[in-house]
Amino acid sequence: MKYREFGKSGWKVSALGFGVMRLPTTDGPIIGPDRQILERGGNIDEDQAIRIIRHAIDKGVNYVDTAYVYQAGNSERVLGNALKEGYREKVKLATKSPVQLIEKADDYDRYLDEQLEKLQTDYIDYYLLHGLGAKSWKLVQDLGVLRRAESAVEDGRIGHIGFSFHDRYEVFQEIVDGYDRWEMCLIQHNYMDIENQAGTKGLKYAASKGLAVVIMEPLLGGNLANPAREIKAIFDEYDASRSPADWSLQWLWSQPEVSCVLSGMRSLEQVDGNIRSADASGIHPMSEEELDLLDRVRQKFKERGSIPCTKCGYCLPCPNGVDIPANFELYNQGLMYEELFQPHFFYSGRLDEKERASSCEQCGECEEKCPQEIPISEWMPKVHAVLGEGKKYDKT
Repeated sequence: MKYREFGKSGWKVSALGFGVMRLPTTDGPIIGPDRQILERGGNIDEDQAIRIIRHAIDKGVNYVDTAYVYQAGNSERVLGNALKEGYREKVKLATKSPVQLIEKADDYDRYLDEQLEKLQTDYIDYYLLHGLGAKSWKLVQDLGVLRRAESAVEDGRIGHIGFSFHDRYEVFQEIVDGYDRWEMCLIQHNYMDIENQAGTKGLKYAASKGLAVVIMEPLLGGNLANPAREIKAIFDEYDASRSPADWSLQWLWSQPEVSCVLSGMRSLEQVDGNIRSADASGIHPMSEEELDLLDRVRQKFKERGSIPCTKCGYCLPCPNGVDIPANFELYNQGLMYEELFQPHFFYSGRLDEKERASSCEQCGECEEKCPQEIPISEWMPKVHAVLGEGKKYDKT
């Protein structure tokens, strides 16, 4: 296993971390229209899950990450059992405060104490505020949650304070700059998300501030590991012996700002495959030829989208508050990866109701400004039908 600096902590983290959110289940995921995953199963196959987690630790993984809400609240409980028999001492343990469930400051401590009990430990090494964005960051500040976090550090229940993030880069920078005791952050990043959410710009900014940066969704929930046939053909033309998953992971590990890459591994085979990739990793730039190949792959993914939006923003502001580029981006993502779980999650859980396509009143004002001449008012009902109602895609 290769190890990397974890921010300014002086501690070295395994290049590969274990994201404990996709453990094997006995009931499987809940499948909706068009075979889309609507919810991850919560009935974990505990014996198999414990074998997988311990196998990864035995192979050198020393960072495990979970959260209060993962797998219907069962992830922490199973991880706690997996870390018995001396395994707790072999890893840094990270979990997350369920910020969206906090209504008053006391809730922070109530959830933390519950998590300590489920994890069967006296302390959590890295305790993150879960899924911060513009709205939840304001809530954290208004309720004085960070003061509670500092008290938990002082009494030894947590070691370090961090946050995970899903929002725009501008919000990310505001959060990084808004508190001087952050020690790490968890961001979604991969070769398709270089300008989405925190993006590459956010990765570099956080690292420049001394934060350890842990990566989630390196394979976009598996979408980059199992791409469509025409995309895999691009990889195979260059080197058929390398898997698309390895390309994705090596792209991340080539960047010095990346501290650790999480993978939600569901089998011993996935653990062994990812560890082989980690063993081959290093902090060195990819060649121009390799980067060109990933550019071709990125472009091929984008071509699978249906709406030719470039996110220029000329259509904004919408008089009704609709975030037109965000709606189009989520719709296209579902087409690109043939998977609706994440687009639906962000549409219903991250966009305000007024920002969703359902709030469009077909006034046409945006269409007069669009350089791509997209019939926006015609697309908005189709976007909502797919992302909000689960209907089939209409590419016309």
